[in-house]
Amino acid sequence: MIVITAPTGNIGRPLLSRLLESAPAAGEELRVVVRDPDRLPDAARGRVEVIAGSHGDAEVVDRAFRGADAVFWLAPPDASLTPYDAYSGFSGPAVRALADHGVGHVVGVSALGRGTPLADRAGLVTASLALDDLIAHSGVAYRALANPSFFENLLEEADSIRETGVFTDVVDADRKAPLVAAADIAAVAAGLLLDRSWTGNGSVPVLGPQDLSPNDLARIMTEQLGRPVRYERQAFDDLYTTLVHYGLDEAFVRGIVDMKRAKDQGLDAGVVRTPDTASPTGFEQWCARTLKPAVLS
Repeated sequence: MIVITAPTGNIGRPLLSRLLESAPAAGEELRVVVRDPDRLPDAARGRVEVIAGSHGDAEVVDRAFRGADAVFWLAPPDASLTPYDAYSGFSGPAVRALADHGVGHVVGVSALGRGTPLADRAGLVTASLALDDLIAHSGVAYRALANPSFFENLLEEADSIRETGVFTDVVDADRKAPLVAAADIAAVAAGLLLDRSWTGNGSVPVLGPQDLSPNDLARIMTEQLGRPVRYERQAFDDLYTTLVHYGLDEAFVRGIVDMKRAKDQGLDAGVVRTPDTASPTGFEQWCARTLKPAVLS
């Protein structure tokens, strides 16, 4: 039995799709934990066991992990909480349930940066790495998917790109860094959940096919969208003020700003891309398939 949390999100949805294709042939049953079962894809209906509720709730994860062999764990970044509460606090009941039910393997979504001088001052990344430690110490075999920023973050800029031809961030315009498609993360997660021959604890970087700067992204978007797109760098203080104005928890906002500052200082640059750490989806492909329809809709 494989349990999938957050099955309707950017990673969980393609992961569920892959497992629906592969799990039956491998003799695996699937169970999902979801707040709103109506959001599940039609292909999942009648083919997965559904546990309705929040996977931060002790009673929900107790039911979900009963009889489970493996779990895909993703703590949703709840901006109404502090970084610690959003990651380790939210996941505390699940970590206890993993031990109570003897779950053997867990695959979690995490971040790059472990072992670097920036890791302990990287905001949300620091909180994510602390959650990895919490899960690893529960006694399960654990693999943390160590990811850079996602291509999908640019979907939040779709309106601005459509209306003004501009996207913003706080990193240097020429700083190259790895970026990854959520579907590629899902593919790695599916492989680990289906082939549980691995033991112990470790991280699995998923780095995308190449490093790109904001200026590179602007050039590729201009080519793919057929309209000029440019990058504008935002000040860190302006980002903080804007997010607080939206009503986000101030500690969580500080976690976002500290994470982005660490990335601007090279947080994601410490892992060498190899055939094992690269993933296949290029930004051109993702832009044409995903961003272009969102911008032109």
